[in-house]
Amino acid sequence: MRTLILLKPDGIQRGLIGEIISRFEKKGLKIVAMKMMKMTKKKAEDFYSVHKGKPFYSGLVDYITSGPIVGICLNGNDDIITVVRTMMGKTNPCEAGQGTIRGDYGIDIGKNTVHGSDSEESAKKEIPIVFDEKDFP
Repeated sequence: MRTLILLKPDGIQRGLIGEIISRFEKKGLKIVAMKMMKMTKKKAEDFYSVHKGKPFYSGLVDYITSGPIVGICLNGNDDIITVVRTMMGKTNPCEAGQGTIRGDYGIDIGKNTVHGSDSEESAKKEIPIVFDEKDFP
């Protein structure tokens, strides 16, 4: 099974790419595709479409398009999404445990350093927004 991770603009600006990637690799998860990119507004709107109409939607779109991001597609067993979400911690860094990515590096709920697909359905929708088939070896 595959899942998607995005290292958000705050993580890139703060030089955390290597640190975050190493956590996933040390856990034994396999990177099957990875790229640095600037997400277009259209892709961001598609990516966050489940939140359209919510008060924070435009802020999500504006933030994810504000600077470069790193998209990572990870491959693992059937529990990969649960494993990755546990490693990331709660969305709000103030509630995320120490030792989680968001707990250790997140600034606030808007700048929480990393996104991870929350379900198999989400991963299947999100991966093609970030990656083309040619991005996979």
